[in-house]
Amino acid sequence: MSTSFDHTVVPLDQLLAEFGEQVVTPDDPRYDEMRAVYPGQFDRRPAVIVRPKDAAQVARVVSIARENGCELAVRGGGHSNAAHGVIDGGLVLDLRDMRELDIDVEGRTAWVQGGMSAGEYTHAVVAHGLVTGFGDTGSVGLGGLTTGGGVGYLVRKHGLTIDDLLAAEVVTADGQILHTDADTHPDLFWAIRGGGGNFGVVTRLKFRLHELESIYGGILILPATAETIEAFVTQAEAAPEELSTIANIMPAPPMPFLAPEHHGSLVIMAMMVFAGPQEDGERVLAPFRAIAAPLADMVQQMPYSGVYPPEDPGFHPVASSLTMFADRIDRQAAETIVKRLTSSTASMAATQLRVLGGAMARVPVDATAFAHRKSRIMVNLAAIYESPQDAPVHDAWVAEFADELRQSDHGAYVNFLADEGEERIRAAYPGATWDRLRAVKTTYDPTNFFHLNQNIPPLP
Repeated sequence: MSTSFDHTVVPLDQLLAEFGEQVVTPDDPRYDEMRAVYPGQFDRRPAVIVRPKDAAQVARVVSIARENGCELAVRGGGHSNAAHGVIDGGLVLDLRDMRELDIDVEGRTAWVQGGMSAGEYTHAVVAHGLVTGFGDTGSVGLGGLTTGGGVGYLVRKHGLTIDDLLAAEVVTADGQILHTDADTHPDLFWAIRGGGGNFGVVTRLKFRLHELESIYGGILILPATAETIEAFVTQAEAAPEELSTIANIMPAPPMPFLAPEHHGSLVIMAMMVFAGPQEDGERVLAPFRAIAAPLADMVQQMPYSGVYPPEDPGFHPVASSLTMFADRIDRQAAETIVKRLTSSTASMAATQLRVLGGAMARVPVDATAFAHRKSRIMVNLAAIYESPQDAPVHDAWVAEFADELRQSDHGAYVNFLADEGEERIRAAYPGATWDRLRAVKTTYDPTNFFHLNQNIPPLP
């Protein structure tokens, strides 16, 4: 979509005068580290990065960018598959210094700034025996994760992250700071629960907290064949809602806890999270352990924060990927997965399966802008490789793989979309959801100022 923004109009002197050391320019020794994002294929060079500390500063940066006609990218954790958090030649509003957290232990709620990561928040609240469900990676920023939906290790027990969002503070395109909840600006509150970053900068979020002293969870590795893949999904669908699973089907990396003879063989590397006591968890996981002799079994009683182990900050994979939903993973689909993974020429090829349902599915489809409550299984396909020049080969592999797996559910999860065009964005927001989101966009961002995202344009 064309815009009136001019990449060259960046008011550097004004930003330096108002924000001082919070401004990072290309000659700053911090610049390369701060512009790096998780996906390794992007090397974008913004004209300036500003790291605000609160909503008032965010509002000021937004106003300066708008008044000067420069493009503004909003960055949380930097995990966007399309690298929407950075922009060549423009202004990056980097929220990562906004990590204040206020926990109301008695009231079972927490207010948190949008730049805090899922891992930081989780480790803080777990100290009180409390949790909010986020995604599968601890280094993701809470603002971006939440506005896209949030599908993680408690999705079947407590639903999406947005199902525990009680209120938010949002800086809109005109520089206003709005409080929004079910009763105040309810149209905006509906839209930010799944509609992405289209409506403003989410600077604070109020989450519901659930009591959870510990989980029975960890990595379970099984050999991957068409039979074991089908059986794993069948068991995950039949399991009680306390169990959420994320199964990565892939060649086994050379991990120290896996016998060398299994390195490189196709495995189901599953993260199992049972939100309850070990005795019940062992009973629920028994059918999974019976599928085949586990190659590694690291499932144990642990605090929920254990789902977010330390990460390598230097890991920036170059990948082709695609997100989709499936109605079922039957023997035919499982055979397709095995065939495709063993035919890939990538350094690492993987299929991720997340059985959904439970609490997520009980929320009405139109209650939030996340329109896939009835989807049964989320599927993510990925090929990781060394050189960005090899992208066409692996993009084609992913696309052909998806065509073979595609069934009746043509939806997409916005948080996992890459730069795939309007048709795929419409798949994330099908039918009436798209029309309603466009109406909200027209109210809060009629000039499409916040367009560096999976963009929902305003009405003409």
